[in-house]
Amino acid sequence: MTIRSNTTVLVPDEYGFDALTGVDGLTPVRYTPGEPWPEGAREAEVLVPGFLTPMNGLDLTELPNLKLVQLLTAGVESWVGRLPDGILLSSGRGAHGGSTAEWVLAALLAIYRELPQFGEDVKQARWDQHVTDTLWHKRILIVGAGDLAKELVRRLDAFDAYSTVVATKAREGVRGADELPALLPEHDAAVLVVPLTEATTGMVDADFLARMPDGAVLVNAARGPVVDTDALLAELKSGRLRAALDVTDPEPLPSDHPLWTAPGLLLTPHVAGSTRGHRDRAYAIAIAEIRRFVAGERPHNLVAGAY
Repeated sequence: MTIRSNTTVLVPDEYGFDALTGVDGLTPVRYTPGEPWPEGAREAEVLVPGFLTPMNGLDLTELPNLKLVQLLTAGVESWVGRLPDGILLSSGRGAHGGSTAEWVLAALLAIYRELPQFGEDVKQARWDQHVTDTLWHKRILIVGAGDLAKELVRRLDAFDAYSTVVATKAREGVRGADELPALLPEHDAAVLVVPLTEATTGMVDADFLARMPDGAVLVNAARGPVVDTDALLAELKSGRLRAALDVTDPEPLPSDHPLWTAPGLLLTPHVAGSTRGHRDRAYAIAIAEIRRFVAGERPHNLVAGAY
């Protein structure tokens, strides 16, 4: 791999600055979101936004040489279709799939083994010994077929659960989205791991939920707007379905929102990928992608918009 020398890369934190320092051909320049661009920014060909920095938080008009935006996250919805022509967008796919899959597994285990209820029993000094459900031999429908789906299938296999993966188009080992209505009634849980796009916004509506069998579990590890919140609330309040949400619509969740008290819901504040080492993993992906770019190669995670 032949690397061009002295490619300026704008990084949003000291961690990123240290990670890129010493990498052949790359010159990191530290910037602070919301503040004027630092000296040398006009020469930058690559911009790395911060984990929580949306596109509208950065003025790209002052970066005339910008050619690549390299994200640290897998989520790209605030950037897709909004960059000036000629600027590439690459995601952080591969950095957080494992940790998010771990959260999905933890959520399913907590629900099936009734860990939240046992936690409440402890507070009441109540000894309620009884048989619980199990993840063993559960049929898990995974909606989305990216890195996260692959990591989740591998973990579910270890628990002797059965996985079915669905994506826009069918291919080997993956079912097509046109089969989704027929697949929903056949599975014990549906796990959402799709990106937020025009096609996936509101995808989980009242009809989607109605097709899930009684007692089934909806797990959202994607983005909040993928699910119709009102439709989900109706199912939770009826007691027919259960759910685990790491993301919500709206987000952050207002303190008076009915999801806080919805029955049968396990709720976490968008932390599925937030584990120790997440910066290491994100910058390892980012550096590999930037090195491909400056070597004249196609970055592996260029955003295509499908799931």
